[in-house]
Amino acid sequence: MTTGQELLAIAEQLAREAGDMALRGRKSGDLSATTKSSPTDMVTQYDKASEEMITRGFARLRPHDAIIGEEGANSTGTSGITWHIDPIDGTSNFFFDIPMWAVSIGAVDEHGPLVGVVYAPALGEMFTGIRGEGAWLNGTPIGVRQNNDLSDALVCTGFSYRVHERGAHAARVAQMITHIRDIRRFGAAAIDLCFVACGRYDAYFEEHLHSWDLIAGQVIATEAGALVTNYAGSNVTPAQVLASQPGIQQQLISLIARTS
Repeated sequence: MTTGQELLAIAEQLAREAGDMALRGRKSGDLSATTKSSPTDMVTQYDKASEEMITRGFARLRPHDAIIGEEGANSTGTSGITWHIDPIDGTSNFFFDIPMWAVSIGAVDEHGPLVGVVYAPALGEMFTGIRGEGAWLNGTPIGVRQNNDLSDALVCTGFSYRVHERGAHAARVAQMITHIRDIRRFGAAAIDLCFVACGRYDAYFEEHLHSWDLIAGQVIATEAGALVTNYAGSNVTPAQVLASQPGIQQQLISLIARTS
């Protein structure tokens, strides 16, 4: 039986190889981009190259696993393990040479999210987590911030690629801003979840993600002590994600409800 540690080692290896390749490509200046679902939903040749590198690695090392990838990778498996891959999370940041982008690889089994790796090459940071075993940043254990005061909470959010919903979310954030310390918006869901995990944010919330945005960061944040739910505190889905340290979660749920 494959252990979480064995799966983590493979995912970490592939994330590092793909992320370092993408970083070299970005530094070379050889960069082109197109858009997908909206003018703000970008894809570069390195998104595709990263996903191809990762999927080739899994085909070699874990040939019986299933794969779901942002750039179209989709294969069925027989092992009971499914990998959810975001080859570059934060492509706009990558394109504009902002270091907040990452390779995100998460594994799911019959019990749910199992292993998560989020590698941010430009930051030099590798976040990892295994269900029931803990979460780490560059090999050092991490945990959420301890804080019970919503007014002292640093909260991160993201804006949907759905153009018609961006204004409504901006209005919600405008109402929230006077009730918390401040808002951050860095544009990479996997990193945002990891920043909750290591105590850099108190919470992160966003709607209309995909499984490849969520799974790896969910494992890492949960193992670091965060509560990862929907906006009502129930089971999380990519459609609605709230990751919070426990001290302010209920207060933040109430605030989101009042400003919706």
